[in-house]
Amino acid sequence: MSSLPNSLKNISLFLERLPGIGEKTANRLAFFLLNLPEEDLKEFANNVSDLKSKTKLCKNCFNFTEKEICEICEDGERNHSIICVVETVLDLLSFEQGRIYNGVYHVLHGKIDPLNRVGPDDLKIRNLESRIQNSESKIKEIILATNPDMEGEATAVYIKNKLTEIKKLGNLEIKISRLAYGLPMGANLEYADYMTLKKAIEGRNKF
Repeated sequence: MSSLPNSLKNISLFLERLPGIGEKTANRLAFFLLNLPEEDLKEFANNVSDLKSKTKLCKNCFNFTEKEICEICEDGERNHSIICVVETVLDLLSFEQGRIYNGVYHVLHGKIDPLNRVGPDDLKIRNLESRIQNSESKIKEIILATNPDMEGEATAVYIKNKLTEIKKLGNLEIKISRLAYGLPMGANLEYADYMTLKKAIEGRNKF
């Protein structure tokens, strides 16, 4: 890389800092950008420049948006009585890409992780509590869709306990549910781990 011009080298070194990008991939991407038409490269540069200044957090759900309220929260055709609580915006996008859910969301922007010094106050949990308390009983269900790892489970349990307190204090009829986890389609029982089988048994449905 030492033989590359500094401008190209700096781009390659920056790209190498991105997740999943190694030195060779970074070099290829840098050369790809160099070979783009100047108009396309300027458009890309402008979009990167605007990324921080124009991107905000939705005041309702903390999804990314360029307005005060995101498109999902503004959509009158969605079921606003159901809130799906997710760890990140990427998790939200997974639901949206599959078009399998028509409610709204609440993005925590992380999960409780004591080893990395992330506690409940570092997440958008209090905002969720306020959102429910100010809903005037319009919310009927909270789906806890944190990831099925130790930190995700701990986060879900913490939120469930907090919401249970709010339900009792406000005499609210809100269902608290958790995503079902178990065997994926096409899986073989022989290769399933203990916890996956345990969740599959616990989440079994009438057939």
